[in-house]
Amino acid sequence: MARSFKQLLGDDVKNTRTLLHESIPITGTISSGTYDDNNIKNFSHGMFQNVYDYPYLSSSANHIFDITFGYSSAISASTHTQNSKKLNVYNQMAQTLVGYTTSSAIRTFDSDGDYGGDDSQGRMYECFFLNFSRLLIKDEIKKNTFRLKMYTSGSVNDGGSQASTPTLTELQTLGDYKSATQFRTSPAGDYGLIFTSSADGNNTGSVGLIFYQAGVAVLTSSIFQEQFGTNTTSRHKGYYDGDTTTKGPLGLGLMRGVQAAITSSTIQSMADGFRHTIDSIDFNNTIELNSTIYFCRINHNEFNYSSNPTFTSAGRLVVKNNVTDLPVTYITTVGLYSPDNELLAVAKLSEPIRKDPNTELTLRVRLDY
Repeated sequence: MARSFKQLLGDDVKNTRTLLHESIPITGTISSGTYDDNNIKNFSHGMFQNVYDYPYLSSSANHIFDITFGYSSAISASTHTQNSKKLNVYNQMAQTLVGYTTSSAIRTFDSDGDYGGDDSQGRMYECFFLNFSRLLIKDEIKKNTFRLKMYTSGSVNDGGSQASTPTLTELQTLGDYKSATQFRTSPAGDYGLIFTSSADGNNTGSVGLIFYQAGVAVLTSSIFQEQFGTNTTSRHKGYYDGDTTTKGPLGLGLMRGVQAAITSSTIQSMADGFRHTIDSIDFNNTIELNSTIYFCRINHNEFNYSSNPTFTSAGRLVVKNNVTDLPVTYITTVGLYSPDNELLAVAKLSEPIRKDPNTELTLRVRLDY
């Protein structure tokens, strides 16, 4: 007798979850020079800029990440350049990534990740934001793999392009070195602390946050400032206590001071300066692959005949010539049906498999989603 359907039992179905990781290297030349900034897209609103791996007008260009800058209301002043936009950028990121306080106020980014108290030294009032594209991070960034090599001192021309003789110094490798065992949870998912060295012994040495599911890195502007001043109390506030005419965080313009650049430069200029300090970015992404495996078991007395009406001795395919001959079929396709016999999925075998009453088979079908 030909059988067209066979019910799957509980032991025939298995659900699995697999995490796949892919290494993502981004060289600094992509963000600062390879294509003469033709792969950098700026917008008329001036609130952020896109970085592509090829000139963005090319059909083969892929969006890599966005760069923007913002500060909190503690720094805000109507006389600052693009004051409302810088404030809006910061508030939007803070609302999305760290949420609100119990009094419904927007939280301020905290470098130590502790929002339980009022630690003014840990607050990050002026931040750069790197928003990586979903093409790169997939489902999330793998913990303890994010590494950002960047120069924390140097000079660039107005507009962010490198000077004819750039003086990029103080190459540091920032990373979420401790997040394999220490990470926190926010409204946007898990996040870890970014340190300048794996030897940092406590959370107060962090310079930013990395949000794994959101794919956003938040870096305090003080990574470019603390080497110029001695006021450690305000190191995360972005204040500079030294000479404002000869020192600068990114060498923006004519080596303007840190506070002067933050308040008088546009977001585009800040982004231009930041990306020219990048030496490389590396991380592993994560793809969560959920699978259902169906074990389609074919006993010796099943599926030895076809229900196809051409499967007759009068057709081109002869079932058997003699009464003692074994019936033979060739399995080519497996169909998965709903309880009301509606076809939901089809699996094709790479080659037909011979089936007769002397053989039993188990076909393993995996459905990924």
